[in-house]
Amino acid sequence: MANSLQNFCSFLEPVLRKVVNEEIERGLSIITTRSISRSPSFRIQALEPSKLQLSFSKNLSPSIFTVSKILDADNAPLQIFLIDARGNRVAQTTLPYLIKLELVVLDGDFPKGNTTCWTSEEFNNSIVKERTGKRPLLAGELTITLRDGFGIVGDIEFTDNSSWIRSRRFRLGVKVTNGTTSDVTIREAMTDPFVVKDHRGELYKKHHPPMLEDDVWRLEKIGKHGIFHKKLEAEGINTVQDFLKLFVVNPMKLRGILGQGMSERMWEVAINHAKECLLGSKLYVHSGSDYTIFLNPICQVVQAIINGHVYPARGFNGVAKAYVEKLVNEAYLNWHSLEEVEGGLNGTPLLTQGSWLASYIISSCLDIIILFRKSLNVV
Repeated sequence: MANSLQNFCSFLEPVLRKVVNEEIERGLSIITTRSISRSPSFRIQALEPSKLQLSFSKNLSPSIFTVSKILDADNAPLQIFLIDARGNRVAQTTLPYLIKLELVVLDGDFPKGNTTCWTSEEFNNSIVKERTGKRPLLAGELTITLRDGFGIVGDIEFTDNSSWIRSRRFRLGVKVTNGTTSDVTIREAMTDPFVVKDHRGELYKKHHPPMLEDDVWRLEKIGKHGIFHKKLEAEGINTVQDFLKLFVVNPMKLRGILGQGMSERMWEVAINHAKECLLGSKLYVHSGSDYTIFLNPICQVVQAIINGHVYPARGFNGVAKAYVEKLVNEAYLNWHSLEEVEGGLNGTPLLTQGSWLASYIISSCLDIIILFRKSLNVV
């Protein structure tokens, strides 16, 4: 029975193919004839062929370093997709066979006029080769297999910086490998322009976002071994955490340490960069006979308990506010003697930590800590 059914399907398939092809050709013929006199634009759209092109999943960072693995802006492996850009529709698509792709380096100024249109000849003419006597500009796994409309870029790296070409920037491009046989045309893809710096500069690279334990010179406008770095070191400000703690407790003192050599604009840039720092989940406890205050890692008050009254971060007024400020200064001066506990910040950035939701989470965690401390007769 199964064999009979299979034989019948094998017989039926070419017949159906012939009928379908004839009907399609007849339909297109009718559409073309009717469209000539009534709507040329409709005729073009109906007969428009598939526009296949390659696409990078994401761009690279604005600046990268030589001899470092090339990743996307999120530090993940680059991915390449095959898309169909027919009409106003862009959708990922596939082909029933494998396609070999080649990674190349392009001039950052290509294409001229920031257009999205170029020919394959223009693309190939904009490929940048290595300088005389240098290694190939791009090293590593430069060939990619596109399978089911998808490919992953392997380990690749630049061997030279981009300062020697006129635009001082490169683009990473990808195209179908020369000699690949295919019955369709696939357009090339490229990333946005970026700068390639010598890997020695990575030793001085700024971190975005900075970490609490980073050296203070990782902040913008504070150069390693520069005048501002030396001034901060002389005052015991060695890390980003040290920098932010002093900014919270006494911003005028921090501004005075950096001096007039740091303009207001530079000061603003350095502070805003520092504020990108992730605070982590630790809380620090400063307590006495009639008070307990909880501080985040940069000496900001999260909650205070004074004479049995619980105050949220922004619930201080009058005498209580002055008293808490005094306690914060004490905690700052005795930071290394404070007790560390796990809080509920969960890596919330500094600029968003004051949100209602974050405050609610923090307060809930602290209430649990307070109840536990009361059970031990600590509070």
